[in-house]
Amino acid sequence: MKIAAFETSTEWCSVALWRDGELGAIEERAGHRHGELALPMLERLLAGARLRAADLDAVAFGAGPGSFTGLRIACGIAQGLAFARGLPVLGVSSLEAMAEECGAPRVVACLDARMGEVYYSALEKRGARWEEVVPALCVAPAAAPRPPGEGWVGCGNGFAAYGAMGLRLVYAEVHPGALALARLAAPRLAAGQGVDAARAAPHYLRDKVALTTEERRRR
Repeated sequence: MKIAAFETSTEWCSVALWRDGELGAIEERAGHRHGELALPMLERLLAGARLRAADLDAVAFGAGPGSFTGLRIACGIAQGLAFARGLPVLGVSSLEAMAEECGAPRVVACLDARMGEVYYSALEKRGARWEEVVPALCVAPAAAPRPPGEGWVGCGNGFAAYGAMGLRLVYAEVHPGALALARLAAPRLAAGQGVDAARAAPHYLRDKVALTTEERRRR
């Protein structure tokens, strides 16, 4: 089973290749260059594994929430690769990928959504799966609901922007990566959860990218 995975929901451009349980990945801070970096990264990974794009069995992408442009880039690349080859596509939550990247069993994933808000979710590892304890939402940091119980670890740049939000331990540098995304996508592909490329879509959570003049004045 060979899966290409793309994560471009933040300032990082991250691409991974899953090959029967073996993983390789490349990532770098991209600024606004995700679109020009992602496919060459995949080509390098395929060449290193002595594979071609025609050998892929599926394509996974970080479905968000995150940067609107970044989400569209990852989804568009996944659709382009999949359409041409009739491959299934798997969209994976960027917040879940960040929890997987963090490694703790109870994770509060928090990404800076700009405009005084964060993308926020609390996830708990139960067996091999992540379960949402606080479903993903876009919320003002002060209004973010604290998950029940103890032992929660925060991760994501939302904590760099707005502080620890009452948590004792945070890793603000953790970001969603294609390596974690591929690990999450593989069992879902095996379970038949891939979709037709035409049905793949980002999960924005919010439908606007900037405040109006009146909204800025009120803030």
